Amino acid sequence: MKASAVRGHLDGLLLSVLESGPLHGYAVITAVQERSNGVLELRKGTIYPALNKLERLGLLRSVWEADGERRRRCYELTDAGRRSLAEERSVWREFTAAIGSVLEPAPGPGHAT
Repeated sequence: MKASAVRGHLDGLLLSVLESGPLHGYAVITAVQERSNGVLELRKGTIYPALNKLERLGLLRSVWEADGERRRRCYELTDAGRRSLAEERSVWREFTAAIGSVLEPAPGPGHAT
């Protein structure tokens, strides 16, 4: 699936995969891919700027961790991030219900199926 398909939903996806605990950037990419059964393939060039933006907004915090001789940045949700995720989920449910009612309308009285 094209990256443009997630436009407008990337923040919610990232917050969601970080809900269960801290992850480094590549693990975030892997978690999104695994949760979507391989449908969503996000690139580093998309993820890292988004993670940095979410951190600037106070929805994430990060710490540098040593991984052998390498260091990697791990991201985790803040309380504000958890509240934002709850709002993202609410908006998503409302959005998908509205789109679903247009794309797959319930048959009304007197309409043949």
